[in-house]
Amino acid sequence: MTTLFPLPSGRAEFVPSVLSADFTCLKRSLAPVRRLAGWVQVDVMDGHFVPNLSFGPGIVSSVARASGLHVDAHLMVERPAGFLGAFAAAGAGLITVHAEAEDAAACVRKVKALGLKAGLALRPKTPVSRVAPLLKILDLVLVMTVEPGFGGQAFMPAMLAKVAAARELVSRSGRKIWLQVDGGINAGTAVLAAGAGADSLVIGSALFSAPEPAAFLKGLRKKLAAPGCAFHG
Repeated sequence: MTTLFPLPSGRAEFVPSVLSADFTCLKRSLAPVRRLAGWVQVDVMDGHFVPNLSFGPGIVSSVARASGLHVDAHLMVERPAGFLGAFAAAGAGLITVHAEAEDAAACVRKVKALGLKAGLALRPKTPVSRVAPLLKILDLVLVMTVEPGFGGQAFMPAMLAKVAAARELVSRSGRKIWLQVDGGINAGTAVLAAGAGADSLVIGSALFSAPEPAAFLKGLRKKLAAPGCAFHG
């Protein structure tokens, strides 16, 4: 990927989570959304930080080739420091670590030192204030709207107030920082999350289970572009 990782544009972007894609033919599964997505996300789980195991660094390069898009490695791992170099080498354009993980602040700084975009994720019970000390260097703040670890979970409406609080912090920083939500995003909750201030919406099960994923995503983008419906800068 030779182009720069996208910056916030004032409109909400959708980020397909490959956790829900069809791995029997990844290229075919991702093809319908290739021109409609901001980038794609790879959920990395270690079986300790969350009760599930998923992907290693190798999948990042495969997803980049299959999608033709930038890849965000979302590290849901207890000790991310030892993985950062491998995911950078595999071609991740952005690496997101959790505020609750070991040495999270140092990991964010290391991601930046590697020349990549850096994100900080918050579990539902973690306060938004945890991102404040790093806003000068962060490129993305991720508010989890489910407990991380499994796809297909229901969106937690109580997190909308947290998204709004995060939007206030991000806007006050004066920097171009993505505010991302992840968990239970579908045609209804996408509108709620964007209305609360999110401009990056991770979507998995609802997208890849749709009969026509491209038409589904086009419809959502049109819906969020309606005046008064979504965050616009």
